Amino acid sequence: TGGKEKYPQQHGGVTAPPGKEQVNIAFPQMEQQQKLKHFFSLPNEIFLLGLAHGELAVYCYLKYLENRKTHQCWPSIKTIGQAVGMSENTVRKYIRRLEERELITTEPTEVITKSSGRRNGNLLFTLRP
Repeated sequence: TGGKEKYPQQHGGVTAPPGKEQVNIAFPQMEQQQKLKHFFSLPNEIFLLGLAHGELAVYCYLKYLENRKTHQCWPSIKTIGQAVGMSENTVRKYIRRLEERELITTEPTEVITKSSGRRNGNLLFTLRP
């Protein structure tokens, strides 16, 4: 073919020659930090609890959002529903079930408005390790 040879392997947007893999040696620590930022782990036992698919989806989304040091997060019910493709009422149902199984705890939060009023905030979720 006329001109540049195309290689079948592509890694990270960089084309590598046949039989070779592209390796980023300039910033390996930065690459490792990027990888850790975009994953979360689940305890293997979670699959032995007989969770419904909705319970597992909600739990996984909370696990994805949690602060790894405090095990807490505070997404809105609406945000969780949009992320896992469920209605707000269905999300509430699965949150109650996860609480009953003692996999999570929830605490109400309060927001102070600009006019110094108070209103309910998002739930504070704590995932039990």
